[in-house]
Amino acid sequence: MPPRARFAPAPTGYLHVGGAWLALYNWMFARRHGGTLVLRFEDTDASRSTDDSIETMIRGLHWLGIDFDEGPFRQTERVDRYREGAEILQAAGRAYYCECTAEDVKGRGSPAYDGFCRDRGLGPGPGRALRFRTPDEGRTVVHDVIRGGVPFEHGVLEDFVIVRSDGSPSFYLPNALDDLDMSITHVIRGEDLLPSTPRVLLLRRALAHEPDPVYAHLPLLVDERRRKLSKRYHSVAVHEYRDKGYLPEALRNYLALLGWSPRDGREILPIDEMVAQFRLEDVSPSAAFFDVQKLDHVNAEYIRALPVSTFVRESLPWLEAESPWPPERFDLARFKAVAPLVQERVRTLAEVPNLVDFLFLEEPDDDPGSWDKLRKDPKAAAVLDDAVAGYASVEWRAAVLHELTRAIGERHGMKLGKAQAPIRVAVTGRSVGPPLFESLEVLGRDEAMARLLRARSRLVDG
Repeated sequence: MPPRARFAPAPTGYLHVGGAWLALYNWMFARRHGGTLVLRFEDTDASRSTDDSIETMIRGLHWLGIDFDEGPFRQTERVDRYREGAEILQAAGRAYYCECTAEDVKGRGSPAYDGFCRDRGLGPGPGRALRFRTPDEGRTVVHDVIRGGVPFEHGVLEDFVIVRSDGSPSFYLPNALDDLDMSITHVIRGEDLLPSTPRVLLLRRALAHEPDPVYAHLPLLVDERRRKLSKRYHSVAVHEYRDKGYLPEALRNYLALLGWSPRDGREILPIDEMVAQFRLEDVSPSAAFFDVQKLDHVNAEYIRALPVSTFVRESLPWLEAESPWPPERFDLARFKAVAPLVQERVRTLAEVPNLVDFLFLEEPDDDPGSWDKLRKDPKAAAVLDDAVAGYASVEWRAAVLHELTRAIGERHGMKLGKAQAPIRVAVTGRSVGPPLFESLEVLGRDEAMARLLRARSRLVDG
């Protein structure tokens, strides 16, 4: 039987990068083995689950290229099934009603529920929860592909709630019934859910004579300080990375490398090749470090691999939405001319506007640090004077401008890199950017000369 996996998040806000990672591993596993991937939302917590959250999460998954074969299903649509399951367990003596509050248990001096209502024969009623009768002896062993056999002694599990006193099912019962009814064969999820697994297994075995699913509990995602990723300290929503200019293919590639690596040692490779190599047995049980610098590197590699026309198209939303210049000054032909140079230098698409703004602003925005260095350079004024004189009549091509500037540098005992620095700051407003001479060619003689003259005047005025 082909495997059946599922991604079952709680729709309580946005698609977390950790959730996207779990979805990706489920997707890669299902695709590698010709299996089925089910999407379901565990939305029984009405106070936190919203329709907007579901739509946001689905959009995020689609953006990453993660598709599903069945679903989305919602637990709120299956409440009758959970009620039926609870009645079956209660009728078979595997569950009982309890009216103990947390204060009652604490007042009896017990650190956990002590089975007080086990044999009281209570029926349903206001304030009464339904608890599963955990075996007094023995253990449940979770057989995990990543972690091996993980034993849980029944004596420390306590009789856990499966239907709350308000009538709503707790996490365990819907989880067990959904996996049974949907014939889930492999459960791939985070290690934070490992402690819940023996309870779910006990419920499954009490409800049906079906084989246990294969479990794979993925490690936690942490930062460089070993802290769990959280919105308090990190960008954790998939849409934040989309809005910062990361490509979906790059983020997907990077997520795949968290806790797993291809056997051939490559880190950047097409998704179909990753799927072909993916094995749950190769996933590390150790915490996975979410390294934004590494993500930047992967994203830059993907950007450089784009056809230039695609890079131009993908950059346009940032050039239109984040631009500091008036819309009428944007010249698509100019951007296309400089696009190959910019493409080699950006890590994200959101960095594009800052590298090309000098082409579309009437006057470039000044970087204070760059101008401070220019003012302190004793040769800057002389270099600008020579540039103004030489650039006025020379053929306006990058190669010619390059050679002329090299000669200016030699005249002043400077290498080309030093000689072009004052010119770059004068023309672009900053000391870093695309190659200078190609940028000058695209900018045009008139605008370049006007900026050189203004910069020279600023140096005189101090």
